Amino acid sequence: MKILITGGAGFIGSNFTHYLVKHRPDWDVTVYDKLTYAGNLKNLELIKDQIKFVHADICDQNTIDEQIAKNDLVVHFAAESHNDNSLLSPWPFVETNIIGTYRILEAVKKYNKRLHHISTDEVYGDLKLDDPAKFTPDTPYNPSSPYSSTKASSDLLVRAWIRSFKIQATISNCSNNYGPFQHVEKFIPRQITEILEGRKPKLYGNGQNIRDWIHTEDHSSAVLKILEKGVIGETYLIGADGEKNNKQVIELILKLMNKDSDYYELVSDRPGHDLRYAIDSSKLREELGWKPKYTNFEEGLKNTIYWYKNNRDWWQPLKDKTEIKYSKIGR
Repeated sequence: MKILITGGAGFIGSNFTHYLVKHRPDWDVTVYDKLTYAGNLKNLELIKDQIKFVHADICDQNTIDEQIAKNDLVVHFAAESHNDNSLLSPWPFVETNIIGTYRILEAVKKYNKRLHHISTDEVYGDLKLDDPAKFTPDTPYNPSSPYSSTKASSDLLVRAWIRSFKIQATISNCSNNYGPFQHVEKFIPRQITEILEGRKPKLYGNGQNIRDWIHTEDHSSAVLKILEKGVIGETYLIGADGEKNNKQVIELILKLMNKDSDYYELVSDRPGHDLRYAIDSSKLREELGWKPKYTNFEEGLKNTIYWYKNNRDWWQPLKDKTEIKYSKIGR
C-alpha cells in the first residue's frame, strides 16, 4: 500500500505516521507538509529513514496532483486548527481547510484514489453542560468559529464529491486529542510546560467548559481501522468517553506534577468558547470493532506529562513566542 499523509508533520498527523510505520511496516509512506509553525520535522526524526517527505502546500494543485497520482491512498490531516488563531486571522483557515481540501478532492477524482478525510467534533457546535446527549454522525452541523466553520465546509465538500463524482472516501470527526508532539499553544501542553517553567497554569473563564479527550494513539488506531474496514461514503465519530472540564484537567495535571490543586491563575475566557463536546463513537466500535487503549484519562495524561518532561529541547523553542502572543490578549 502506498499512502500519502497530508499534514503528517503536525501533531496528530505525525503521531499517525509513527503509528503506521510501527503497525504497517510494509506500507510505503509519504508525508506531505507545508511546515507552517505547527508542522515540525523533529516530529518525524525517529522514523525519517522509513518514510518519504514532500515539503509543499496542499493548495498547490500541480504538486498535490503529482503526489496523489503516485499513491493508492490519501489520509488528509492538513489543516489550520487552532481556534484562537482563527479568531485573530481567519483567512489561513479558509485557504487551507477549504481551498486545500478542494485541491485534494480534484486530484483524488482525477486519479481515482481512495481518500480519508480527518475532521473534528467542533463542526457540530456545542452542547449544554447538563445535556445528556452526545454528537452522532446525524447531528446537524452548527460551527461557531472560523476554524470549525472551515472544517465543516471541508466535510461538506468531501460529501458532495462522494455523491456527485463517486469518489472513494470516508470521513472521521474526532474529539480533542492530547499526547506527544502537541504544540505548546494547545490547552494541555501549555499547562504542563507552564508548570515545568515554574509558572502557574492558566484556566480560561470559570473552567467549566467540557472537552471529550482522546489520546492521540487511540485516534491513530481508529483511523487505521477505518482505512482497512470502513465503508466508503460513511462518517465515523472517534471518541474515548473522556469528558472532563478544564478545571478538572488542570487539577489533575497539578496532582500528577506534585502541585497544590489551586496552583493556577484565572485568565479571560476565549471569545465564543464552546461549552461542551461529547462523542458517541458506538458506530465505530460496533461496526468496525475498534476500542481505545487509554480508557483511563489519568494514565494517558501521566504518559503525556512524562513526554514533555523528557523532551524540553522539542518544546522550549516554541514556548517563549507562544506566551508572548497570549500575554498580548490577556490569556
